Amino acid sequence: MAAAPAAPPLGGPVLALFAFASGLAVASAYFAHPLLDVMADDLGLSRATAGLIVAATQLGYGLGLILLVPLGDLLDRRRLIVGQFLLSALALFAVAFSRSAAMLLASMAAVGLMAVVTQALVAHAAGLARPAERGHVVGVVTSGIVLGILMARSVAGALTDLAGWRAVYLVAALLGLAVAALLWRALPARATPRATLSYPRLIGSLVTLVVEEPALRIRGILALLIFADITTLLAPLVLPLSAPPFSLSHTEVGLFGLAGAAGALGAARAGRWTDRGHGQRVTGVALSLMLLAWLPISLLDRSLLWLVVGVVMIDFGLQATHVANQGLIYRVRPEAQSRLTAAYMVFYAIGSALGSSLSTLVYACAGWPGVSLMGAGIALAALAFWALTLRAIPSPTGGA
Repeated sequence: MAAAPAAPPLGGPVLALFAFASGLAVASAYFAHPLLDVMADDLGLSRATAGLIVAATQLGYGLGLILLVPLGDLLDRRRLIVGQFLLSALALFAVAFSRSAAMLLASMAAVGLMAVVTQALVAHAAGLARPAERGHVVGVVTSGIVLGILMARSVAGALTDLAGWRAVYLVAALLGLAVAALLWRALPARATPRATLSYPRLIGSLVTLVVEEPALRIRGILALLIFADITTLLAPLVLPLSAPPFSLSHTEVGLFGLAGAAGALGAARAGRWTDRGHGQRVTGVALSLMLLAWLPISLLDRSLLWLVVGVVMIDFGLQATHVANQGLIYRVRPEAQSRLTAAYMVFYAIGSALGSSLSTLVYACAGWPGVSLMGAGIALAALAFWALTLRAIPSPTGGA
């Protein structure tokens, strides 16, 4: 098999482009979070079922993880990534021009399907990085993803107040086209030799990886729990904040996402700590932080400042755990990074869909106290599961 082409250095502009493109791609799946009320009202969905907008996106994301992300081990990654950005732009245009709830949900599912290009970029960056720096590189790209999520909430709120929610998706589609052109010029064709499997066997190997690799199974279940936890917070958050006594605008609701900027710092630092063999220690501290975050979050009715404190804590813990997860699973099968990414992120998509769907129903039935209890219960389950499986994944370099 021919050697892979020489990779460009992953410092400076190249790594920054990976981070920016990843952030923009994932933002498309998060624009709706602060807009659920206005989107639902515009297209005839009830407030109790508004979470279906997010759930449709996550359903599409899950299908994309299974059907598209593994192709990074088979096809030219540059063509794959650029092609997905172009199709993502088309899906975003479809959302902007939706005129019924059915069309909106189908278009949001298509947005989620194409948003998995984020994971193709992460796997591509991991493949280009040297093994000793892989956690750091993944951490930097994940920092871009975190900032993309945060800016998605803030920008979506501001644009909605200025020009309506449809403008959010029109602008995103235009930006996606521009980024596709930049990526075509900058990305190498591929970083690793291509797999020799057929497409059906490639997809089937996802199950084989989950069965054979305990690190993937354990870290995948943790991903399911932590992303169910964060969407339990984010999906219904606009409902109490936009209602009395707060009555915040969509711009103001979106700004609350900026409180989670600490998550970007958590991602970058967690990558370096995982490279040094401290992935398990990072996970334990981060999961504890996510559990404790629900105490200030539950005090929303007393002060918005408590919510800010809780968002900072939970986002930091989430991103630190997420990067530690990826740093550990990428050590298992370096030749199958796209498939490892796909299998791992399927757990993420399931957790996100469950959290967003159930939390809006819980809010309708039990209000914010019910949401807080649900979130704390999920965080506690994640911490307990980590403790029970602590010895199942040995540290690669002797760290805790």
